[in-house]
Amino acid sequence: MPRILGVDIPKNKKIKISLRYLYGLGPTNSLRLLKEIGVDPEKKAGQLNEEEISKLVTQIQANYIIEGELKRGISQNIRRLMEIGCYRGSRHKKGLPVRGQRTRCNARSRKGAKPRVGGIKKNNSRK
Repeated sequence: MPRILGVDIPKNKKIKISLRYLYGLGPTNSLRLLKEIGVDPEKKAGQLNEEEISKLVTQIQANYIIEGELKRGISQNIRRLMEIGCYRGSRHKKGLPVRGQRTRCNARSRKGAKPRVGGIKKNNSRK
């Protein structure tokens, strides 16, 4: 498996798909990156030579924010929203949907499991 910036990418997939394993690189950016350095997007990741991998790494480091740095920036932005006390920050604090979605009948993935009323029901089966 080729290792790019601390992430193992699968060698049996096309390089345009394998680059998506890096957090922050999607389909459009991976194709744009491969076009800039002149690598065939249909080539398998295991067929890349050391020169092409080093070109990829230098191009990614120069032009893209990925992995830990991107995650850190996102969490800092959310923390800033919570500190200034804006509406979006309060929704993040409460664990509710942030972008205006309804919460009356949906939002289970954001709110968590429904709170149970009355505890666990006993099994009263008689023989």
